[in-house]
Amino acid sequence: ALPGRSMVFKGRVTDTADMDTLTLTPRVHYPLPGGSALVTFEQSEVAQRIVAMKEHVVELSHGEEPDRCRVRVRAEPVELLLPSTLQLSLSRSCRRVLLSGLPSRDIFEETLLDKLELFFSKAKNGGGEVESLELLCGGQVVLSFAQDGGVWGAGAGACVGCARGSGLSSPPAVAEQLIARGVVQFPIKNAKYEIKISPYVNGDVTSLQLRPSRCTRTVLLRGIPDVLDTELMRDALEIHFQKSSRGGGEVDALGYVPEGQWAMAVFKEDVD
Repeated sequence: ALPGRSMVFKGRVTDTADMDTLTLTPRVHYPLPGGSALVTFEQSEVAQRIVAMKEHVVELSHGEEPDRCRVRVRAEPVELLLPSTLQLSLSRSCRRVLLSGLPSRDIFEETLLDKLELFFSKAKNGGGEVESLELLCGGQVVLSFAQDGGVWGAGAGACVGCARGSGLSSPPAVAEQLIARGVVQFPIKNAKYEIKISPYVNGDVTSLQLRPSRCTRTVLLRGIPDVLDTELMRDALEIHFQKSSRGGGEVDALGYVPEGQWAMAVFKEDVD
């Protein structure tokens, strides 16, 4: 059975000739319980050394009673599950298109969607009856027409029209005609924008295999007591783990979660 993990696929319109390549960029959400911290070092060697030492005594102050101003924390490696093999089942819709190259967000969302619906509902613009519009987080819009022109199967190479089996070839759907045009001139606020029209592709994950991967520069600290304010504890941890005499090194980032709270860390691909 597939693991119960949500995956978000984001794409961009491109003119490249190689359309059969899918690039995965991991963005892993990692829950952090209370009394823990994540420390990312600039050098992986430092992180490995900190993990190998396991237990660390962190000084919180330099008072007269140092025994009361120290805490012991445990250092552990950070293990993530990353996708290693992914299989998708794709289908190309003949009722939907993807619009890109839209005006910037200085135009209200409702105004933009209303103008798009009005423009693409007119036959003289190559449109038809609009069923819905959806603004994506990347600034693109999914435009759905009421006319059902069938669905392109992945690798099928032909669109199955509504008149299938009647002996007559069905006319091209509105979406297909717009995709064939490629671009349209969209007027709004006394200006014209060249909107690119691309196919809208649906996909389902049919097979997903994950592999464990250890973060080379990040260390998980556990067992941190709630004895200082958040900022003071964060500063004390950063000072301690930057000292080479304690096995540390230059800290790139540090996140601390006090007891009784929780947080979510996001790991992205290391481009260094």
